[in-house]
Amino acid sequence: MAGRLVTFEGIDGSGKSTQVQLLEQELKRIRVQFITFREPGGTKLSEKIREILLDKKNIELSSTAESLLFAAARAQLTTEKIKPALGEGKFVICDRFIDSTIAYQGYGRGLDINDLEIINNIATDGLTPDLTFILDINPSKAVERMDTVAPDRMEATGVDFFRKVREGYHQILEQNPDRCIAINAEQAQKNVFNEINQIILKRFAKELTCS
Repeated sequence: MAGRLVTFEGIDGSGKSTQVQLLEQELKRIRVQFITFREPGGTKLSEKIREILLDKKNIELSSTAESLLFAAARAQLTTEKIKPALGEGKFVICDRFIDSTIAYQGYGRGLDINDLEIINNIATDGLTPDLTFILDINPSKAVERMDTVAPDRMEATGVDFFRKVREGYHQILEQNPDRCIAINAEQAQKNVFNEINQIILKRFAKELTCS
């Protein structure tokens, strides 16, 4: 089976992590080889960078430094883990990838989109997901979901910031209609996953049959 990269995107509080877990359960059930990563993270170095990025003590971190740290973590993860797994024919599931940089640091922080795309390309050596789910939710509802959890530095940025990020994801959807699919994340978790699962079964029918 050829390896495939499936990524999950969306603003904080959209339910990505839950949907990743449900997909893991389904792939185990149908005996498909897979591996899951989160961004930033997934390697020893990337996890250390994650601590810097999410620590609320680092409030003075500049937007440019932030984007480069995300890229550094992504470069290490791609080289050390993602590409080897794809080469072994595994399904790779990633909770955030290149689109997060465009949405958060580009549309959210206001950095130049073209520059960020170049950084992404360098960090991943041109690797692009085969399929990206963008979980779409009203930022106000997403913030309500996060009220029960101690927010990290990114989560604490506020609803206005998440509105900009959400608009960024809408732009990404328009520009990448073959790769990106929007899912209404305000539905019940089971309904969200049913949509995701049906899309995966259809998109990767050949690979899943051969697994």
